[in-house]
Amino acid sequence: MLSKRTIIGLIVGSIIIGIGGYSLISHIGPITISENYTLGVGDTIPYTIPAPAQTPQHMKIVGDAFDVKLTSPGTGLQIPNTSHKNEVSLDWVHLIDGETKILIQNTGNSEVTITGELIRTSDPIWFTFDLMVITSGVVIIGFSMGFTLRKPKGF
Repeated sequence: MLSKRTIIGLIVGSIIIGIGGYSLISHIGPITISENYTLGVGDTIPYTIPAPAQTPQHMKIVGDAFDVKLTSPGTGLQIPNTSHKNEVSLDWVHLIDGETKILIQNTGNSEVTITGELIRTSDPIWFTFDLMVITSGVVIIGFSMGFTLRKPKGF
């Protein structure tokens, strides 16, 4: 017969393992990010987008005046530091695995709005984090099973 604490530990541990497993599966492969950011007057923002080969990228920048510099891996899209007014729509494809680097600086008198659909590779740190969550669920189940074998003093 399992004690009440063991059953609670099994349920909580199983839920934590399930959450970690789901997160581990969701972090496999490329991740699509919907960007919606507002850049204040005079501010600068750098973007670094690591992505696998053949992933399409889209970014739309709207504002009074702004500078854009873009460097894509390989022989992909290359934009030297150029000034733009009103609106710019950037569409490119990563030809090889690598990082696209974008630098946007607001040089106008109003805010700049940056929107886009960016596809990037998953960060390897999430794999380690998900394994830590799964391990903590296993540890909780292990400790809770100890209550079935013997009851410590005071319980």
